[in-house]
Amino acid sequence: MAEKKEKAVKATSEKETAKKAPAKKTTKKEEVKEVEKVEEKPAKAKKAKEEKKAEPAKPAVTEARCIAKNVRVTPRKMRLVIDLVRGKSVDEALAILANVNKAATAPVTKAIKSAAANATNNFGMDKETLYVAEIQASDGIKMKRYTPRAKGSASSLVKRSSNLLVVVKERK
Repeated sequence: MAEKKEKAVKATSEKETAKKAPAKKTTKKEEVKEVEKVEEKPAKAKKAKEEKKAEPAKPAVTEARCIAKNVRVTPRKMRLVIDLVRGKSVDEALAILANVNKAATAPVTKAIKSAAANATNNFGMDKETLYVAEIQASDGIKMKRYTPRAKGSASSLVKRSSNLLVVVKERK
């Protein structure tokens, strides 16, 4: 048994040595090429860094926005509410909306809070100095429906929705 194990070990060691390829002889030209390749990489990296430095710095972000699309309130009713808060500070606008009894107050409040959160979390603006710089309601999709009328006829209904854009900026 021991002899069989020794033969097996010798056979595997012979296979391993046969698998190893002999060291490849390199010429001086090949060595020079390898050295040039190694030297080219840092030079390319330095050029890339210099190009990045040459680019102009990005301007500081001065505003944050929120867009609410297809809100199921008509734009005309939405404009009645947004006219109350245009130009006010964010805290004051939210306080005003808390006391308004209209259907559009909920989506407008939500959009103003979202724009303020975008400003503070994404752009590092101070929440205390934010104000509603721009707020507008435009037409969204219009769903066309029909209602039955007398003598088998029908009349059309248009269910309107609005797109709401809120932009907040910092007061200086």
